[in-house]
Parts: sequence; C-alpha cells; structure tokens
Amino acid sequence: MKRPARRTTTLALLLLAALPAFAGQAAAAQKPIAVQMYTLRDAGSLDQQLKIVHDAGVQAVETVGTQNVSAVELKRLLDRHSIKAVSSHVQLAELRTDLDSVIAFNRSIGNTTLVVPYLDEQDRPTDAVGWTALGQELGRIAKRARANGMRMAYHNHDFELVEFDGMTGLELLFAAAGPDLQTELDLAWVARAGHDPAVMLGKFRGRVFAVHAKDNAPKGQADDEGGFAAVGQGVLDWNTILPAAAAAGVQWYIVEHDHPHDPATVIQTGADYLRDHLPATLPARAPR
Repeated sequence: MKRPARRTTTLALLLLAALPAFAGQAAAAQKPIAVQMYTLRDAGSLDQQLKIVHDAGVQAVETVGTQNVSAVELKRLLDRHSIKAVSSHVQLAELRTDLDSVIAFNRSIGNTTLVVPYLDEQDRPTDAVGWTALGQELGRIAKRARANGMRMAYHNHDFELVEFDGMTGLELLFAAAGPDLQTELDLAWVARAGHDPAVMLGKFRGRVFAVHAKDNAPKGQADDEGGFAAVGQGVLDWNTILPAAAAAGVQWYIVEHDHPHDPATVIQTGADYLRDHLPATLPARAPR
C-alpha cells in the first residue's frame, strides 16, 4: 500500500512543479485583445456585459466613461470577471473641465489610458487651422495627463479624414499635438472615408496605442446594423491590415461593433478571428 501512496505523492509534486510552466504558456497564449464596452450597452446589466466578455475568452476592456457606476463598483465587477480596463473613452468636455477627477477615477480602476472618442459637431474643425489648433489643445491636455501617470489617445471616425492641401485633419491634429498624444485608429471608419487602413497605420507608426477592430459589411448588407460586420466577416483586407498593425506598433486590438443585433456573437467571432490571425510575434505593450 505504501508504494502507490509514494507514487501519488510523486505525481502530485511533478504536477505542482509544472504549474508555473503551464501558467507561463497560458499567459503567452493571451493576445492583446480587448472589447469596447459600447458594443455591449444593450446587453443587460454591467455584470452580464462583463460576463459576455469573460465567456468570449477576453480579459481586457475599454470602458465608456464611468459605465454609470462608482469606481469601487466598477473595479469590483472587473475583478469578479478577471478583466482589466486598458483604456477608457472620455468625452472631450470632461477632459477640458474635469481632468483631475477623470484621472482619479481611472486610477481607482487600474486604467492608465484616456481616449477622446468623438467630437460633437460644434467641436469639429472645418479647416486646417482649426485642426492644428485642436491638436495643440489636445497636446497640452495629454502633457498634463502624462504628468499624472496617464497617457492620452484620440479615436477617429470619418470626418477627421477630410483632406486639406494633401493632409487629413487627423494628420494635422497629430502633427500639432506632439508626442504625448497617441492614436486609436478605427479601421472601419478609415475605410469608409476612402483610405486604406494599412497605409494609414503606416502613417502613424509608433503612435498607435490601439485599433478598433471591426469590419464593414458588403455594400447594401447589414443596413440595420449600420453597415458594420464582425471582424473577418466583412470587406476589410485583414491579411494586409494585421501585419501593418503589428509593424506600426499597435498595442491593443479592441473588438467593436456600433449597432450589433447579437453583441455576444459579434464579440466571440471577432475575438476568435483575432486570436487565429494576429501575428505570432507582437510588439511589447507599454508598461502599465
């Protein structure tokens, strides 16, 4: 009877010794995929939304402001589902008037990246001078954020990609902002504006904090979903885009869909596609 006991003990010790290796393999298998929580805004409670992210095998999210809860509650729910916040969309008005409070909230949930998500029409420049002035302002805010341990990024739609004497508004903005401002390129909107996402990624090489990974459906399809599609299910050339994103130094691939009928399926489909198609070697993420 003693010999089987010794054998059991030996096997247990071998398993314990192997655990760090298994853990290392699991960590290595985790690719830098996150979910933009806007995709899940109609998918039940915040707890249910985060469960969908967890069940899709994703361990990171980009939040929308405070998600309408306290920092304590948001951190509790993130921890409950083993999810970390890697960035947050914060309206420009808040960054202009209440940056200290925004930083305090995001520190509390463990996030260190703030993203300008959208410009209201009254905030959208209409000429090159205006885009340059906005870039200078965002550069100043980004510098303040950096001094407080936060970095800042800007997320595009299509209106930033109008050209003024050969340069898009987005390029003018970043030329004026300086190095403290990063970009979060929404690849579907880049394509909708008539630009090649791979080429645009190259223009911002070294300054791309993240991409919004979503697809455009073929023309005339999915009109009731804003014409968007899950990653890999539309018309974007991901075989060209993903290597270009890696070369540009993209740190996070954030799955998003603006108007999904079935957000859980969109997230699962997008995450699975990225896990299968992201290059094996990706740039190291910036320290958090």
